[in-house]
Amino acid sequence: MKFRFITLATAALLLVSACTEVLDRTPQGEYTLENFFQTEEQAVQSVNAVYNQLRQWQTHVFSYIGMTDIVSDDADKGSTPTDGLFLQDIDDFTLTATNVGPSTVWGGYYTGIFRANLAIQRIPDVPEMDEDLRSRLIAEAHFLRGYYYFNLVRWFGDVPLILEPFPSTFEIPRTPRDEVYAQIEADLQAADVLPTSYSGADVGRITSGAATAMLAKVALTRQDFQTAADLALRVINSGQYALLPSYAEVFTLAGENGSESIFEVQAAAFEIGGGGSQYNEVQGVRGDPNLGWGFNRPSDNLVASYEPGDPRRDATILYVGEVLPDGSAVVEDNPNLEDERYNQKAFVPDHPGGNGNGPGNIRVLRYADLLLIAAEAFNEIGQSEQALTYLNRVRTRARGSASGVLPDVTTTDQAALREAIYRERRSELALEQHRWFDLVRTGRAAEVMQPLKPNFTPGKNELFPIPQTEVDLSQGALEQNPGY
Repeated sequence: MKFRFITLATAALLLVSACTEVLDRTPQGEYTLENFFQTEEQAVQSVNAVYNQLRQWQTHVFSYIGMTDIVSDDADKGSTPTDGLFLQDIDDFTLTATNVGPSTVWGGYYTGIFRANLAIQRIPDVPEMDEDLRSRLIAEAHFLRGYYYFNLVRWFGDVPLILEPFPSTFEIPRTPRDEVYAQIEADLQAADVLPTSYSGADVGRITSGAATAMLAKVALTRQDFQTAADLALRVINSGQYALLPSYAEVFTLAGENGSESIFEVQAAAFEIGGGGSQYNEVQGVRGDPNLGWGFNRPSDNLVASYEPGDPRRDATILYVGEVLPDGSAVVEDNPNLEDERYNQKAFVPDHPGGNGNGPGNIRVLRYADLLLIAAEAFNEIGQSEQALTYLNRVRTRARGSASGVLPDVTTTDQAALREAIYRERRSELALEQHRWFDLVRTGRAAEVMQPLKPNFTPGKNELFPIPQTEVDLSQGALEQNPGY
């Protein structure tokens, strides 16, 4: 059985607060706050519930793809013209505060935060528990809370910082983003005590290397380049990670949790379901043979952005007439779609439980990303030679056995090297949900998006609107982002 821990989520944790106020007595066999967190196994289950949220529709599926890839120049909405119109509004920058995308991820990420807060608060009180395991579980929950907040603050700016499972009021104002980032960093630093690796059923859990690498990504986002360089170098020098020989292999089932994996959302297609994700389905080939939904179409702009002969383009984009990566069939033309093509990185072969039970892990942070973080950070602090070392490691792997393509970058001019690194990040990480965050953090969103999407408004569209339902529930405590 693949990655046992993803199947142990405890759904009852979401409802215990309401149940204890309504019922005079608890039916046998049901969990409440009074009878849970009593055993070591329940402590493990509580943290598994935090992991479980990563695979859910609200967290890493439809709206997530819309607010990372489709909103950027990497992808268009895809599917049929009238399907998923809320994603078209995101694609066109015509969305309002009632768009379902922001409200979906807001709910999904705060559910993950709730579960993490509950675990962090209650695991210290579990009796008769192995102390090393107690510390490890709390550290995992801290990392995951930090990750959930990292995406929220990048999407929305100032967000409510909630650090307890049951706040006394819904009227919680937005916390300045610097304070949110300080908490993110504290959560990730708390995970530094985690193991460097796992085996058996625990493979896929958060490691100390993942915590340090995510801290480097946070530092780069905040333009703290010296810290980003130092942290990235710590991961590189640890020897825990290495690029896989083949770029295309990274995105196969065989490539999951390999030497290049730093943080992946775990998924598995069990016969009875419950371990998979719809991440693969929504991006799958629309129609026979894959029966996916066809969203997240690689854009014309992305296709044109690759250097001549870059093998990563064919490993990223799946065209009509092309043989599926598993060799099972050819992608057939769908007359209901215009110029269809698909995200090959999201492809998975036939599996139990239907397409909604996709077994493909979601690559959140991999070693190639970390090397490019190092390259960018070292270039920004004036160490261009060291930056070239890490940039060209990525290019060397990308070219593989192909000759005459992707030559090493040699320029030491800071501005020219900066542009080369930006381009490399796009080619290496395309359709892996990084592009939008890269455009915003480097201040290039307006420059890149306005020629493609005239509705893009600088000073507004770098952030998404706070969901109107949340503004209404807060009784005015939540102020809307500018322009919405």
